[in-house]
Amino acid sequence: MKKKIIILTAFVLLFNGLALFSAPEKKKDESILTMDRIFHSSEFRSQRHIPFKWFYGDKGYAIVKYSKKDKGQSIILRYINGREKVIVAAKNLIPKGEKKPLRIDDYTWSKDRKKILIYTNSKRVWRRNTRGDYWVYELKTKKLYKLGGNAKPSTLMFAKFSPDGKSVAYVREHNIYLENLITKKITQLTYDGSKNIINGTFDWVYEEEFGLRDGFRWSPDGKYIAFWQLDQSKVPIYYLIDYTSKLYPILKPIPYPKAGQTNSKCRIGYIDLSSKKISWIKLDGDPSNNYIPQMDWVKGQDKIIFQYLNRLQNRDRLMVYDVKTQTLKKVLEERDKAWVEVVNSIRWLKDGKSFLWTGEKDGYRHIYRVNLDGKINKITKGNYDVISLLKVDERKNLIYIIASPKDPVRRYLYSVNLKGKENLKRITPANYKGMNYYNISKNAKYAFHTYSNFETPSITELIKLPSHKRVKLLIDNKNLKQKILAIKKSPVEFFRVDIGGGVKLDGFCIKPPDFDPSKRYPVLFYIYGEPAGQTVLDAWRGRSYLWNLYLAQKGYIIMSIDNRGTPAPRGREWRKSIYKKIGIISSHDQAEALKKLLKERPYMDPKRIGIWGWSGGGSMTLNMMFRYPELYKVGVAVAPVPDIRYYDTIYQERYVGLPQKDPEAYKNCSPITFAKNLKGKLLVIHGTGDDNVHVQGTYALINELVKNNKLFSLMIYPNRSHGIYEGKNTTRHVFETITNFILKNL
Repeated sequence: MKKKIIILTAFVLLFNGLALFSAPEKKKDESILTMDRIFHSSEFRSQRHIPFKWFYGDKGYAIVKYSKKDKGQSIILRYINGREKVIVAAKNLIPKGEKKPLRIDDYTWSKDRKKILIYTNSKRVWRRNTRGDYWVYELKTKKLYKLGGNAKPSTLMFAKFSPDGKSVAYVREHNIYLENLITKKITQLTYDGSKNIINGTFDWVYEEEFGLRDGFRWSPDGKYIAFWQLDQSKVPIYYLIDYTSKLYPILKPIPYPKAGQTNSKCRIGYIDLSSKKISWIKLDGDPSNNYIPQMDWVKGQDKIIFQYLNRLQNRDRLMVYDVKTQTLKKVLEERDKAWVEVVNSIRWLKDGKSFLWTGEKDGYRHIYRVNLDGKINKITKGNYDVISLLKVDERKNLIYIIASPKDPVRRYLYSVNLKGKENLKRITPANYKGMNYYNISKNAKYAFHTYSNFETPSITELIKLPSHKRVKLLIDNKNLKQKILAIKKSPVEFFRVDIGGGVKLDGFCIKPPDFDPSKRYPVLFYIYGEPAGQTVLDAWRGRSYLWNLYLAQKGYIIMSIDNRGTPAPRGREWRKSIYKKIGIISSHDQAEALKKLLKERPYMDPKRIGIWGWSGGGSMTLNMMFRYPELYKVGVAVAPVPDIRYYDTIYQERYVGLPQKDPEAYKNCSPITFAKNLKGKLLVIHGTGDDNVHVQGTYALINELVKNNKLFSLMIYPNRSHGIYEGKNTTRHVFETITNFILKNL
């Protein structure tokens, strides 16, 4: 009997096993999104265009391409006609004694195109990988040579060929060095670099708020090197605390100037490479209470041109210093009752005496032609903003710009006449409605054009200018587009809501796929709302878009509104109306928009309104939950700034002034001031390793909520930075936490 039972059991197991293999698999429903599909799988991964550099004017472009044969990266020249030529083979990038080729993180050419500087083994400094190793590759001899001598691995920064290609300068542990490529001699040019004296690169706040990292410039004739020096010895220290890496906590000190506190002293020096003598440009005012946000050499001359910005950032002087005569003069000055926008780059014209500058003198951002003698001529005109200046084609008297005069949620390429005759002409064809980005060749004959819209992944094509005729389609994301088309969804709606007083706000709306206007739906608003970014843009946003569709499939309406103060191309008044009212006007606009929408759209359930945001959007989430508690029932604030006194000098003082002079503005602009009004469900998320928006602010908020007996939820991620992405599964966990909170409470 026992034997029969064993045989029967084996038969049953075998039968079930056969059934398991023979039964048809249940086909995955491609129309329904899951968190696994969005955050764990790679099925929605988009194609990315291989990084390129324009080569020899307009003949072609260089790309980095993986070679299976050599098991490494080669640098390839791809001509406009599609023909390819290997410039640097991966097999030639194998250092002596090694088996694998160098990984190419970036590369630059010498001016004579005889050498290539390979950047590899890069490491992160704050936001980006800006330190690493540099190797010089000689194209003719195929020799590979590592720079830095006995330097520690990954300690060189911003290596650049001299104009004659015979030497390279770089920053190493806060000092500037010169290395002769013929004799291999290394010369240290600055000696005072330390943890507090920073030569040739920047402190935390300059990098974060001015986007400055590379801090030195070769003169056009190669006789001098100009550089920034920062002294952060008086900057107060903020300590990040690592509780999990070792048995006892580790303190990481960061010189970080919070609003109203002491900044680094900043100055510009220049090194005479024949004598190695360092000279300093003498400027008026306290070097810790003024900024130098841009610096370079005048085209073809031994003159240094730089912007000198006061601490309140409402006065920007463009200055020129003559190295030969050691004289300083002001070329122009920009002033504003609120703040002045720094001009990130000026475009020199061929005469070497004039350049293009952007300013807001007439209430809109326009282009001006400026001579070194201070003569200014306006080039673009009209009630629209020039979003960015891309290229100057002096042969055809054209300037290529990005603008969108009638549609602030989209971006298009235009050309204007260089001589100020305006002739604003749209180059982007009408069928490219959405976001359009261009990388234009040296002689403005060709461009790489990348296009996307809210529901369409990007394409990249090579085009001719000014006709915009396609030469070759490079990326089409065809497979991803098919995946997106298969998803069950409603089309996105872009709209404007009139909140009165002549103010109309842009927004977008995603409805559930089976939307029924007779029903009422919960609504989740995504917000940023501060001067650093727009949310209402007709652009592909990848995983964020998919997550919005996932929530829409769960029965939620997803919305976003851009309030005044966001950097939309809608004129100076739109952007700067929030001066000393950041958090006040923005939250007023958001609340008024919601009230109007609830009247216009009865399918929005007023009892189920939620809001969430990250960074500035986290702060705005707190503002809405605290200032308008009757409107918002659920909020998720990720990495917020509850008390704006805790954020950095450059950003916060630009919009609110100095806290010592206007403490009431700081109090009234801070969400924490109104925390006692909380009524809805609030989740706060923060990383303890956030060097940007410190978790200290969230801890202060916790105390305020506890004091006022306000219950809330909290999620802390140890040692994660502002993006909260470090560590396995972190991004998925963050969005799972947000999703569960929304599903449970909204």
